[in-house]
Amino acid sequence: PHTHSASPLLPFTTTPPQNHRRHHLLPPPSGPSSRPRATMSRRAVIVSTARTGLTKSFRSGFNNTHGAVMQGHAIKHAIEKAGISPGDVEDVIIGCGFPEGATGMNIARNAALWAGCPVTTSGTTINRFCSSGLQAVASAAHSVMVDGVDVAIGGGVESISMVSPVASKTTVTEEKLMSEFPALWMPMIETADIVSARYGISREAQDVYSVESQRRTAAAQEAGLFKDEIVPMKATMLVTDKETGETSHKTVLADRDECNRPGTTLEALAGMNPVRSKVDPSAFITAGNASQLSDGASACVVMSEAEASRRGLQPLGAFKGFAVAGCAPDEMGIGPVFAVPRLLARHGLKVDDIDLWELNEAFAVVPLYSMQQLGIDHAKTNVNGGSIAIGHPFGMTGSRMVGHALLEGKRRGAKSAVVTMCIGGGMGAAGLFEIF
Repeated sequence: PHTHSASPLLPFTTTPPQNHRRHHLLPPPSGPSSRPRATMSRRAVIVSTARTGLTKSFRSGFNNTHGAVMQGHAIKHAIEKAGISPGDVEDVIIGCGFPEGATGMNIARNAALWAGCPVTTSGTTINRFCSSGLQAVASAAHSVMVDGVDVAIGGGVESISMVSPVASKTTVTEEKLMSEFPALWMPMIETADIVSARYGISREAQDVYSVESQRRTAAAQEAGLFKDEIVPMKATMLVTDKETGETSHKTVLADRDECNRPGTTLEALAGMNPVRSKVDPSAFITAGNASQLSDGASACVVMSEAEASRRGLQPLGAFKGFAVAGCAPDEMGIGPVFAVPRLLARHGLKVDDIDLWELNEAFAVVPLYSMQQLGIDHAKTNVNGGSIAIGHPFGMTGSRMVGHALLEGKRRGAKSAVVTMCIGGGMGAAGLFEIF
């Protein structure tokens, strides 16, 4: 039988030396982290959200900013907004579409430490491509509801500027999968062209939708509707001289989403050539009806409702559920059509029961087809624009959408929201939230 004494198989005692506490390697002997907690399902609430502004990939503010810096900034300010101590956070769960390079080495753990969390705060990085940020918030909520965690953070980060050039050169395919599911490696823009042609979503409809997305975002920015979620951040931007190739550095302040084009017209979009026109003359997708490549990070503080009440905090809303579904990889853009019904059915709800929808605009064809098939009212969907105008840092977007749905929902008096998106490889994800 095992004993509590040291042995060759157990080269330590179960009672740690006192100096371990001096070095903060153990949680305090009392306080919230040590109180007994039921492991049965509890209610998880979101008490704060914070994010960076979104900057254009490769040619703007965050093009030389490490992922730990962007994500750490968002975590730090989400903690401050919640009015808690960094040491109160038990785990940080961060989604990232390409968790390598400047967003590698378990970026969640690194960002938590950058943000000022103690070494006792853990961190894990997860990947489900464009739903990574939503998955992270859901996973943080699950840890609260099932595992008795009192305080966790869910969020997302993406540095397309620093990681995409590296990732594109290191992708390795697999023979069996490439033979059976070649679309697993298909560029997302090609899958969007396939969905457009296969389901009859016209180029004109996509352009009309995109103009409206730009208009809604411009109006929301003018009204200051993003200010309560964006925390300004200074960054050192890499500037390359187009003629000489020489590089220099410039200090910038990222205090807003800079991808929006307020003056976009239908005529201007109609005049743009499809990105894949040389290989497919009938292609639909242009730079104007697709999401914009951008860099940024977001974080949401998730807490048990009982803990929030004990602290006297006013949550933004509650996490209610999460669902995923698979589809053919070459039509990944239709993923929400399968994930949303699964989510709603599990909660006894119908589409009309939902007050607000955040449906990621990876490409205009995605919300157009999803709204058509599910019967979602455009007036309730992406009310302040979406990724076509705001930008789309892959792993960050889901967390941004959660935070914005809760804040905008409160302004509108909405009671429920669904956040949903398509996912590379052929999937859809959807999360249900109650708005307080």
